Amino acid sequence: MSRKRTIGLSLGGLLVVLLVAALPVFQPWLLLVDDEVHESDDPSRVVGTASAGLSDTAVPSASGTARTRVALASAAFVDAEHGTTGRATVYRRSDGSRFLRLDDLDTSNGPDLHVWLTDQPSGGSWGSYDDGRYVRLGPLKGNRGSQSYEIPGRADLRPMRSVVIWCDRFNVAFGTAAIG
Repeated sequence: MSRKRTIGLSLGGLLVVLLVAALPVFQPWLLLVDDEVHESDDPSRVVGTASAGLSDTAVPSASGTARTRVALASAAFVDAEHGTTGRATVYRRSDGSRFLRLDDLDTSNGPDLHVWLTDQPSGGSWGSYDDGRYVRLGPLKGNRGSQSYEIPGRADLRPMRSVVIWCDRFNVAFGTAAIG
């Protein structure tokens, strides 16, 4: 076998090994597959918008046996590393619990996507959202559709400024929404 052929086969084999090793890390097929989620909205009735935004601590009164909720903050998503649309709204229920609702979300799919609340401003540098304080709400349930995430009771929302669809694997924001 000639030297050129040996080098060519060795390089080809190395490229195949690198490709096979890179596939589980980058998961490029996720860009071609959408995960649609259509969770129904919380059954509590919206009775208003909190005047103090995320720092509002007032709990809406229940109406008889029906639970109610107020919107603490709401904003449309803007693009970061990937095109992202939809709306993020933070609510407080009459029992004092809080949750984030994502409506009509549409973003790229990707590996290791999560939903965060962060103290970084929306529309900032796409890698800056893990530089400050943040609250992890859980893995993104789907890159398209509507879904809800409970906010831990101990989470201080006063410094939070944006909702972020965050890729933990590559430390980038797919999209953000200004809520504070």
